[in-house]
Amino acid sequence: MTRSGIGPSDAALVLAARAGENWAREALFRRHASMLNGLAYRIMGRDDDVDDLVQDSFVEALGSLDRLRDPQAFAGWIGSILVRTARKTLRRRKLMRRLGLYHGPVIDPDALLGTSTAPDVAADLRAVYALVEALPVEQRVALLLRRVEGLGLEEIAQAMGRSLATVKRRLGDAEAALAHATAKGERR
Repeated sequence: MTRSGIGPSDAALVLAARAGENWAREALFRRHASMLNGLAYRIMGRDDDVDDLVQDSFVEALGSLDRLRDPQAFAGWIGSILVRTARKTLRRRKLMRRLGLYHGPVIDPDALLGTSTAPDVAADLRAVYALVEALPVEQRVALLLRRVEGLGLEEIAQAMGRSLATVKRRLGDAEAALAHATAKGERR
């Protein structure tokens, strides 16, 4: 069952979608679009490409449902597709920015913070978002998944399609950069 207990489970929807049922594909989209949109927004920031990123992730997922081993794990699986797609987009942008071909927006942390966010959490998130544009893409995504999404190391490794050791290295490097940037900001 769904979280609300109404309607078919993700597994039932995946099986129906695999059988060619368009209503099941639409139900999967409606059920998970909001979650993916939020994830994309927190990784990419206020960005014109967020909607495209979500749609591209659904297109890829729905086109390859036969590769999903555990139909009940659809939410995590499509989340990892979005993360990998976002990484590709960010890498492409970073290259284009170096070449002077991209001048897109940077992330505004205040737009991502809720009014009920505790001051210490807000300060931490501002520090993270102030740094992410300068980080290599792999470190950026790992740091955002850890600090913003609150994922564990194994969940990050799965979402990024990387080994646990690689995620630990990327996260360690990102945390060191964050600590350095924070210490540098405190010395001013």
